[in-house]
Formats: sequence, structure tokens, C-alpha cells
Amino acid sequence: MKTQLELAREGVVTPQMQRVAQDEQCAEEEIRGKVAAGEIVILNNPNRPGQRIVGIGAGLRTKVNASIGTSSDIDDPEMEKRKARIAEDEGADTLMELSTGGRLDAMRREILATTSLPVGNVPLYQAFAEAARQYRNPNKLDPEYLFELIERQLADGISFMAIHCGINRFSIDRLRRQGFRYGGLVSKGGTFMISWMEYNNRENPLYEQFDRVCGLMKKYDAVLSLGNGLRAGAIHDSHDRAQMAEMIINCELAEIGRDLGCQMMVEGPGHVPLDEIEANILLEKKMSGNAPYYVLGPLPADSGAGYDHITAAIGAASSARFGADLICYITPAEHLALPSEDDVRQGVRATRLAARIGDIAKYPERRQREKAVALARRDTRWDDHFRLLMFPEAAAAIRRSRTPGNAKTCTMCGDFCAMERGMSLFQDDIRGDKVSAELE
Repeated sequence: MKTQLELAREGVVTPQMQRVAQDEQCAEEEIRGKVAAGEIVILNNPNRPGQRIVGIGAGLRTKVNASIGTSSDIDDPEMEKRKARIAEDEGADTLMELSTGGRLDAMRREILATTSLPVGNVPLYQAFAEAARQYRNPNKLDPEYLFELIERQLADGISFMAIHCGINRFSIDRLRRQGFRYGGLVSKGGTFMISWMEYNNRENPLYEQFDRVCGLMKKYDAVLSLGNGLRAGAIHDSHDRAQMAEMIINCELAEIGRDLGCQMMVEGPGHVPLDEIEANILLEKKMSGNAPYYVLGPLPADSGAGYDHITAAIGAASSARFGADLICYITPAEHLALPSEDDVRQGVRATRLAARIGDIAKYPERRQREKAVALARRDTRWDDHFRLLMFPEAAAAIRRSRTPGNAKTCTMCGDFCAMERGMSLFQDDIRGDKVSAELE
């Protein structure tokens, strides 16, 4: 079976490319050309018919990922399935199943059956969790089992995998030579892989046998997302030598993977101060040949725990503005606890809003809905106003909870409504703009 990348390079416009073009309202040949160049990836493991087809990359709407999964402390499969449904209902574009507690194969398969979203995962989580149970020491993981596990997960229908191929002895040495870090190591998969390498005095098998990883991904036309195991966990670690060593390696691997016919994304960067986000996106795009960038965070401050969905949304809006392609949500529970169902809802909403803000800046031609919202607000057409909003039910509920005396106004201004007074003052000068038909 040929991958979307290989078919695109042969000049074939596949049904998946046609669907992405339809969803994004752009030309099919434009999608094919960018898939061929490795600038767009399409999530669609053929082993899972009926899943939503999602394109990620240059010129497309910035997508939002939600993550769910059990832990060693909280293993509640039914709650995780509810969280998956909430993420889809709230408008997430992709879902990552990141369980580390309980029956991991069963959990993955139940999530795949629960949602129509493309589902991704981190195979190292299950590999090390099972090695810890079997040997009471995750460092005794057999690399052959890891490759067997990757194929098993792909055969189940996983559409993209975060695989930590860019950690190697060189990048670990950079970490040691710079005196470790202020924020430590924050990637579970990355930390366990480093521990395995140190314990066994061996190179990372995912780096050493990268062509084998790509071969498995190609077999199922899944997207290989080059995991960011050395991402910064504190803004003072942003762009340190360890992080940059891994980014350079991941960008090189993205090029190698594309040459092998595999669809590739690059991940990063974690905690990054706001003034460094643009440079981070620029570096990834230039070094990787414009591979899609899957952004984790970025969190531009370390002190927002409890409200880190807001902290991350500020960083995500800036990332989307400068070219990030897929944003992983952050919930209010980040750094504190396993997310609740409401945490998932708030995380998806905040991240969707951030992606929308970034896209408004990145694609000025996509601002028509904002104009329509403004006109409906100006004219106090409340039903139109709610219908055009990203979160209409939440907005309508707030208005209903504080009903104004005058149905045309709201209780913020009441009898002193600026909109009503302004309309009366400039009635003869009002522009003729109407809400466009496609937004009605």
C-alpha cells in the first residue's frame, strides 16, 4: 500500500486529499502539492474505516488536539470514554489516548470505538508501563517488544504516533554538560527512554533503527510525529542546548522519513517565553523543510498552575499566528492532576479560541465571521449574534441568567446602551454590510 505522500508525489489526488480540500475550501491540486512536499499530512489509518479525515499543515486551519487516558492513580475507562466524547463534541480535531494504568490494549480499543476523531498515542507509555509490571524495572524493556507493540497499536487503527526518535547519546550529553535544568525533564516517554539508555549503556533503538520505525508507519500510512522528549519544562530552559540538539535531530529525521515515503510531523516546544515563540516556529520550519509542527503548549509562564489552560492559550495563539499547525490542548489541571471531564471541556474551548485568534492573524481573508459577529452585536440582533459565536450556548446562558429590562440591550449598560444610542445617532450613515450568505 502506498502512502498519501507517495501517491501525491505520483500526481494522484486521493479521496482523502479531496476531502481535506473540501473541508478547507481550497483547490485539490494545492493540497496534493503540499502533501507531496511534506508540508501537509493527512491522518487516516485505513485499518479504521469511518474515522474523520483531518489535514494538518501549511495553509490549513490550525487544528486542536485533546489528550485523555488513565494513570496509575486513576484508572476509570468509562470516564476516559466520556472525556473522549466531550472532546469531540467541543470541536477537537484529533485525540491522543495516553493511558498508563489498567488494561492498556483494551483501553485503546475502547477509545477507538468511542470517537470518530483520528486517534494518536505515545507507544513508549505502554511499553514502559508493561515492562515495569513484568520486571518491576522499566529499564528492562526489550526493544523488540517495543517494535511489536508499535505494530499492534497501528493495526488497531492509531493514525498518528508521537515516537521519541530524536533522543540520542549526543543530545543526552548536551543535557549533562549544561548542568541539567531548572525545570527538569517533563516528558514521560522521553525520561523513560533516557533512563533506559543510561541503564543499558545503549543508543536509543528508535533512533538507531529509524528506518524500521518508518517502515511500520508506512505500512499503515500513519503519521510519524517526532516526539519532543527534551522539551523545556520551564521558560528558563527554553532553547537550551539539549532542546536544540533534539530539535535539529528531529528536523533531520523528518527529511529522512519523507525520503522513505512516510508522512512526518515535528513536535515541540513546551515552556517558551512569549518573545521566543516566533523564533521557535521559524527554526522548526526552516530546519525541517516546512514539516507540520505539532505544538505542545507552549506555556509562556511557569506560575499559572490552576489556570494553565489560559497560560497555554496565550502561547498557542502566538504559535498559530507564526505557523504552528496542530496545538495540543492544556487543561486547568495541567501540572496538578489528571484532567476531569470539565477540565477537558475547558481545555478544548480555550485552545480552539487560541487557534482561531492565531488563524485570524495568519489568514486575514478568514476574518469574515468576525465582521458578521460585529454587525450582529452592533445591531443588537441577539439570535444572529449567538449563532455566529464559537460558544453560542455558553453566551446565551449568561444572557438568560441576567435578563435585561429592555430585550434589545444587556444588563451591562441597560438604559444607557452604547449600541442603541450609536445607531440612533448615525442611522443615516450606516454601512450596507450584511451578514454573508455562507455565515447565515
